[in-house]
Amino acid sequence: MAEIRIRWATEADAARIVYFIRALATYEKEPLENVKVTEADVRRDGFGAHRCFEVLLAEIDQQPMGFTLFFHNYSTWQGRHGLYIEDIFVEEAARGTGLGRKLIAAVAKIAHSRGCARVDLAVLKWNPARGFYHRLGFDHAEPWQIYRLGAANFAALVGEAVDFPLA
Repeated sequence: MAEIRIRWATEADAARIVYFIRALATYEKEPLENVKVTEADVRRDGFGAHRCFEVLLAEIDQQPMGFTLFFHNYSTWQGRHGLYIEDIFVEEAARGTGLGRKLIAAVAKIAHSRGCARVDLAVLKWNPARGFYHRLGFDHAEPWQIYRLGAANFAALVGEAVDFPLA
């Protein structure tokens, strides 16, 4: 029987994390040239002095087969923080083994241990994994739509900002 293990990623896993991010982009039919993250970015933002995210790796027989990258968010209505799963990916060969469920269960356990109110994630409409998330108990927040400010408009708004001291 295969040994399944969930573990915290370390700085030494930066290349594997970038690999999984790129594999997820391929799965999501996103051109790889749109994936700008580097190993240096992962080391700086995931393991540096001002950590922006955390990563769990899922292994089968000591081989990394999946990951999840998450960070804290905040619910103003609940007055509590939560965890947001930015990415979760399991290699095709490991799908159906329970690895994805174990990754999300681990994030839920971390959230619970930290007093978080909830765990959030976003899923592409066409992604067949939506059924998986429903089976886990995630609710589709139907009235909510995700909006993103693209690079050019982001830069334009920065240029319009009034002068004030930045923290």
